[in-house]
Amino acid sequence: MNFWETITGSDLTREWKAFETRAQELPADHRAAWDGIKAHLAPYSDFTGRNLMPILDSALGLLEETAADGQGSREVLGDDIRGFCAALAGEEGARSFRDRWREQLNRNVARKLGQLGD
Repeated sequence: MNFWETITGSDLTREWKAFETRAQELPADHRAAWDGIKAHLAPYSDFTGRNLMPILDSALGLLEETAADGQGSREVLGDDIRGFCAALAGEEGARSFRDRWREQLNRNVARKLGQLGD
């Protein structure tokens, strides 16, 4: 990956299109699971989403393998896709972007209040 691709994100666009092409070949229940995985992993993304690309690749690979074996998506993922995504992102308690923003806001407010009290 070169500097230009990193700045513009064109490498991510290429990867994302490849993911979607692969997902279109899945059976309907697996495509629905893929859409759920994308939606539930999004809060764990960093600013660019680059940190989720290997996780999404692995999840899509899992769906492809289970479809090839003739298993349904529910057999593999269960009924709790949100919990599955939390486990992929680093177990329950993994910090989402909201958590990071909340912590930053609290630090900024505490710092401002500390300056006003002096």
